[in-house]
Amino acid sequence: MYRYDEFDDAFVRTRVAQFRGQVERRLSGALTEDEFKPLRLQNGLYLQLHAYMLRVAIPYGTLSSTQMQQLAMIAERWDRGFGHFTTRQNIQFNWPKLQDVPEILEALADVQMHAIQTSGNCIRNVTADHFAGAAADEIEDPRPTAELIRQWSSDHPEFAFLPRKFKIAVTGSPNDRAVTKAHDIGLRMVRDANGAPGYEVIVGGGLGRTPMIGKVIRGFLPKSDLLPYLEAIVRVYNLYGRRDNKYKARIKILVHEEGLEKIRAQVEAEFEQQMALSGGPLVAPDPAQVARIEAYFAAPELPERPAHSQNLSELLSLRPNLAAWVQTNTSDHRQPGYRIVTVTLKSIGEVPGDASASQMRVLADLAARYSLDELRISHEQNVILPHVAQDDLPAVFDTLRAAGLAEANAGLISDIIACPGMDYCALATARSIPIAQDIAKRFAEPARAREIGKMQVKISGCINACGHHHVGHVGILGLDKAGKENYQITLGGDATETLAVGERAGRGLDAEEVGPAMERLMDAYLRLRLSADETFLQAYRRLGAAPFKGAIYEEENADAA
Repeated sequence: MYRYDEFDDAFVRTRVAQFRGQVERRLSGALTEDEFKPLRLQNGLYLQLHAYMLRVAIPYGTLSSTQMQQLAMIAERWDRGFGHFTTRQNIQFNWPKLQDVPEILEALADVQMHAIQTSGNCIRNVTADHFAGAAADEIEDPRPTAELIRQWSSDHPEFAFLPRKFKIAVTGSPNDRAVTKAHDIGLRMVRDANGAPGYEVIVGGGLGRTPMIGKVIRGFLPKSDLLPYLEAIVRVYNLYGRRDNKYKARIKILVHEEGLEKIRAQVEAEFEQQMALSGGPLVAPDPAQVARIEAYFAAPELPERPAHSQNLSELLSLRPNLAAWVQTNTSDHRQPGYRIVTVTLKSIGEVPGDASASQMRVLADLAARYSLDELRISHEQNVILPHVAQDDLPAVFDTLRAAGLAEANAGLISDIIACPGMDYCALATARSIPIAQDIAKRFAEPARAREIGKMQVKISGCINACGHHHVGHVGILGLDKAGKENYQITLGGDATETLAVGERAGRGLDAEEVGPAMERLMDAYLRLRLSADETFLQAYRRLGAAPFKGAIYEEENADAA
């Protein structure tokens, strides 16, 4: 795990001191809200429906137990006792008082955290595979790459005021758990014909009002060329991206309007110019610095454990709740005898992504005791314990159950991604949270959820798509229709390496219609699938949209007949 050096610490402390002065000027009236807005946004502070909201960066989703403990303290001392984990692997505090924000930032700096570049038209928090450094299918840990990008992009003088916000994601596995094709730049670790690691570079992805799938601009980029190539892409975007219309200012629009080949030619020309500079490109990473960063992420030395635990097998046969949780909420680890644990922040009826201060402390304690002091935040709004010995799984489960965190639903229908929606967000046009809660309650029966199997339901409260509804197997978009909340359903989205944008099913549904429609949809899927092994997405791709749309609008179809 990366640790701040003297420069990092001085940089963050200086920003805190600067913002403290800016807050004092706002409180005294020396700054108007319009004058204060660009200053607060550079420090992750939003003005939402009811209060300010502070978005704290969790770079590439990695936290220590000390950092999680500090987040719990902040939630209790300066907020309302909870935090909201987001699809950007960040945490948001929804109720801070403006006069307290500098103190919060100071407390974050004490544990090597900050809120810099979590908002504004800049390069945002770099995200990564939440199984990084532990996954059995990993080519290489993507976190050193993400940290290198974080250092390069932090306070970058040329890219502080881009046409629009800019998001980068990195994955080290062929199975994409970082949604790289839905980012402005996505990096996928690959190997060349000689086995050397490098990157497939994807550009122009994004969701929002104009969802687009990223395109491969470079099939293989050597690791040593990463920063000059990123510099070339962002420079081309900064020069030619639209500034006349914020809805058309993202790089995905530039790639779409100009065409991939033209953008590739411009990027390659800029890249070659950088590489031809006397003494080498200005942004080429220092090999010593790269080695220093990589050393922080060296694979942990895990004590050897037997691949099969007889003790665990016996416990699983005696404790069906534990067995169900192990089956759904743990994944293959790179080292035999260990599992990756997903703690879903999706207890039935609760707010997706929310964790109380006491729950954060439980997670921190579990990380310190059972997971080499590491936690990860996933873009699915869950918390990961990446290195848990198989024999420790029962103790972890029992502790989570006591804290209300042992829902055995990872990847199932109640593991719903949902943005805060109109309960908090000033941009939202409908509520997300009540819809998610209603769906989860309708499918609360564990046996039914397991029968349905892998199912990604994603809900956004407005067209900005913070809930990733476009790439949900079932996506739900909340809109305002003549002053009434209305929900548009999309089907067949996919957030993996085969990323696909869902197809709109038909007319929007009123809030009370969504839950029953979901039940009819799932009943139709169970009736139509070839076997228990055929997932909803596979069935949808085999059969097409018609039978599933028919199930959603079954009652009106019957009336028409």
